[in-house]
Amino acid sequence: MKIIGSFSKLLTVTLVWFLFASFIENSADNTILPSEPQTLEFNVDGLYFAEFYDYIFRGHFEEITMKREDMEFLLIFGQYLRAYGGGCAAYLPSDKVEIMDQVCATEEVTRDGFGTEISRVCMRYEWVGSGLYARPDLYKAKMEVEGIQRSDGLRTTMQMILDPNAMGNSVDMIHKTKGLQNDMVQLYKLNACDSPGLRRFEENLKRFALNEASIRTKESSKYTEMKASGGPTGTQNFTKLVDDLVGDQAKTWAFNRYVAGSVSGVTVSSRDGQGRPTQLSAGYTYSGFSGNSKGSVRITFENGIPKCIYFFDFPQNCKTPNSSISASYAQGDYAK
Repeated sequence: MKIIGSFSKLLTVTLVWFLFASFIENSADNTILPSEPQTLEFNVDGLYFAEFYDYIFRGHFEEITMKREDMEFLLIFGQYLRAYGGGCAAYLPSDKVEIMDQVCATEEVTRDGFGTEISRVCMRYEWVGSGLYARPDLYKAKMEVEGIQRSDGLRTTMQMILDPNAMGNSVDMIHKTKGLQNDMVQLYKLNACDSPGLRRFEENLKRFALNEASIRTKESSKYTEMKASGGPTGTQNFTKLVDDLVGDQAKTWAFNRYVAGSVSGVTVSSRDGQGRPTQLSAGYTYSGFSGNSKGSVRITFENGIPKCIYFFDFPQNCKTPNSSISASYAQGDYAK
C-alpha cells in the first residue's frame, strides 16, 4: 500500500506540474530610459503578486524572496510578455520578435492487446509561433531564464517528488497561476501600455532576470514600511480581516466557492508581547458539489502582520496573504 500511495502521489504531482509547465508555454528595444519623471507611478494595488511587482518597479531587488531560477518567476515573466503582446501590441517596437511555443511534433502511443491506449509519450518537440510578439531584449532575457531552469530540471523534479507537502504545494501553484491570470487582466487597466511606470517595471524585470543591477527609486515601498513598523495594536476587527483574506484566496479556488461574510468563531490563540495576535483560527462556509459545507482556517502572524494562511484541507501548506490587505491592516484600516 505504501508503494501504491507513493506512486499515486508522484503521478498526481507530476501531472499538476506538467499542466503548469504547459500553461507557461501557451499562456524591446535597448534604448536608454529617459530621466525619471517627477511622478513615476506604477499601480498594482489589489493584485495577487502586488508586492513582487512593486519591488521590481522600484528596483528594490534585495526585498524579493523569489529567485530568477524559480519556476514562479518564469511564470510571471512569460505571462507578462504574452499579456503585453496581446493587449498592448500597438506599442511594441518595429523589431519586435514572435513569442514561440514548444509543442509536441511526434508522439509514441502504446496500446494493450485490446487496443486500449495505456501510455502516450512525446518523442520530438518543435517550436511554433504563438502569434504574439514581444520586445526583443525582454524576450531574450526570458529565454535565458528558461534555459537556466531547463538545465536544472532534474534537481527541481526531485525536490518536488521528495517534498512531504508536494500535493499542497502543487495545488498552491495552480492557485498562483489563476491569481496571475487575474493580474494580467487588471494590470493594463491600472497602468497605460505606454506609461513611464510600466516601462520602468519592464526594464527592471529584465535586469532581475539577467541578474543585473536595478534602476532604483528613492522612495521605499509601502510593503517594506509595513514589515518594519509591524501590525497595529489595540482592538481590531479580525472577523472582517479573515473574511477579506479568505475571500481573496477564494478567487483562485478551482471548484469550491467561498460564501462571503460567513466567517464565524474567530479565536486568537496566542499573542506577542504587544498584545498583537501571533495565531488565530476561524470557521467559514463554502459551496461545492454537495451544497454548502463548513471549512476552517488558521492564520499566523509575524511582527503583527499576517504571514501564512492554512486551510483545513492542506493544513501544512502556507498560502501567502494578499499583500495589499496586509498593508491596509498594518495601516490601521481594520481598527474597531
